Amino acid sequence: MKVAMFTNTFTPHVGGVARSVQGLVDELRRLGHDVLVVAPRFDHQHEDGAGVVRIPAVQNFNGTDFSIPLPAPLKMAGALKDFNPDIIHSHHPFLLGDTALRLAASSTVPVVFTHHTRYEQYTHYLPGDSAALKHFVIDLVIGYCNLCNGVVAPSESIADILRSHNVQSPVEVIPTGIDPLYFAKSDRGSPRRRLDIPEDAFIVGHVGRLAPEKNLPFLVDAVAQFLLQTPNARFLLVGEGPAREEMLGSLARQGLTDRLHLLGVVDRQVLADAYRCMDVFAFASHSETQGMVLAEAMAAGTPVVALDASGVREIVADAVNGRLLYEEKVDSFVMALAWLAEVPEDQRTRLRQNAYQTAEQYSQENCVRKMLDFYTRLTGSQPSLHRIEESGWQSARKMITKEIEIIRNYGHAIEETLRWLPLAKNLQRPED
Repeated sequence: MKVAMFTNTFTPHVGGVARSVQGLVDELRRLGHDVLVVAPRFDHQHEDGAGVVRIPAVQNFNGTDFSIPLPAPLKMAGALKDFNPDIIHSHHPFLLGDTALRLAASSTVPVVFTHHTRYEQYTHYLPGDSAALKHFVIDLVIGYCNLCNGVVAPSESIADILRSHNVQSPVEVIPTGIDPLYFAKSDRGSPRRRLDIPEDAFIVGHVGRLAPEKNLPFLVDAVAQFLLQTPNARFLLVGEGPAREEMLGSLARQGLTDRLHLLGVVDRQVLADAYRCMDVFAFASHSETQGMVLAEAMAAGTPVVALDASGVREIVADAVNGRLLYEEKVDSFVMALAWLAEVPEDQRTRLRQNAYQTAEQYSQENCVRKMLDFYTRLTGSQPSLHRIEESGWQSARKMITKEIEIIRNYGHAIEETLRWLPLAKNLQRPED
């Protein structure tokens, strides 16, 4: 099968969607399928091999590490025509996702969309964030889903959300796959030696993009409280992002800097070592569609403490492979970490074994074979250009644009008022 992937985030960008797309591409190719990836060009990236078309992009959008692709329809249309795909797989409902939908319609091939992200929880990256903007973003996503021939939900929670919002297109639950054996292949001692982490320390770990939508202030507060009451405990943090300095500052103010091991962005081998170093993986995000890092941690035999949320409750079973907390309370999170630190060794072994078994359900090969079956069932269907132009998705796109323009106008008016206020005060005549 020939599959064209359209994604706004791809290597070398670090994040769940980029890793998910790369894993899907690699496994499809390993199974003998042809894949063309259309993605933004990043600064200082290495040259891609065959099968990747890079589009010019605006770097570091709105102060983030995201790249926003610019339109290049002729280049993409030519590459797509030469590739002649059997199916187009879009990974976003905007930017290159927009192009994917239109090219699929004009090329008479089906289009599949994977709902990787709770987009309404990311509007703080846009100018003019507001309740109205969040509403328009939800409309945008649902409208996009209904223009596609099929929608992939990474978890049952996300499938339920999509159906509750009246998504009419077929929705298939297919998690992002991982390689369980890769993360499980080393013992727990040698990674600590390689990363210079004390072998007798109790390690609380976290892996992910350090960004506001990940609920990191809560996580850091809980981990800090646990460290303060557990002298031999340390915090292993893997990742980069805009919330990094705030997290480090919080730990420094509590005198915990010397008990933090900060690895930043790492390659796959170091990532596997990091998971194997951990005694518990701590996770507090509410914005996940699956939480791939949870499955990776469990593949390394690491139990998880997490808040109940979409994409989390399907993986974490309370007191089976970790702790699943139904209330967002720091004290409860600290108690769960302490429970794992104090649990008898035989029970700790069972938790690790159950974590291994959970991770096996998310093997890359099993997940990709489910994806191929979904592709095959959709072959022969196609989106309609007429439906695109008259869709709720198109209306939401226009309303989002208008909302941002309105907020920008308000901001400009306020700036102008503030700029003229001192002058106006000086021009006022004194009272007679």
